[in-house]
Amino acid sequence: MIEPRRMIFGAFVAGIVAVATSYLLAFLPGDAPASASWLMVVGTGVSLSAMLALGAYRPGINGLRIGLLVAFLLLVLVGGFGLGLLLPAETVDSELVLGLPRRAAILLLGIGLLPIAVLPFAYARDFADRGLDDAALKQLRDECLRLQDEHGIRRGGGH
Repeated sequence: MIEPRRMIFGAFVAGIVAVATSYLLAFLPGDAPASASWLMVVGTGVSLSAMLALGAYRPGINGLRIGLLVAFLLLVLVGGFGLGLLLPAETVDSELVLGLPRRAAILLLGIGLLPIAVLPFAYARDFADRGLDDAALKQLRDECLRLQDEHGIRRGGGH
């Protein structure tokens, strides 16, 4: 079985490769194929979701909440950017959403604000379970004092 951190890093690399391939296709002579846009959409979603997973993953801790957050972010990013690609071009008579053209509203409100409204609360809930208890905090302080003594660092005020 593949170690989860390796699998997450592999997804991150695959996302970056997809984005780089999209740029390569866009810079080739002639019109870029439609697949270049979709490579960018999927690559961006996968790489950003994998970064979230790499930062939040801790071995030995139930990863269900982290998995749900990663899936949420992937769905929002790929869904939002993909919907922006699929919608027809705006015209002067197009409807506005909160004063914005539909595509801009999807990008700013869906991809921009929706994760900001969800992810910080999810992180706060998740990391509240992982804080230092009194024993771990005492151990950390003792280790800091030991290292200060070992390296001759002066304690107290002043720099």
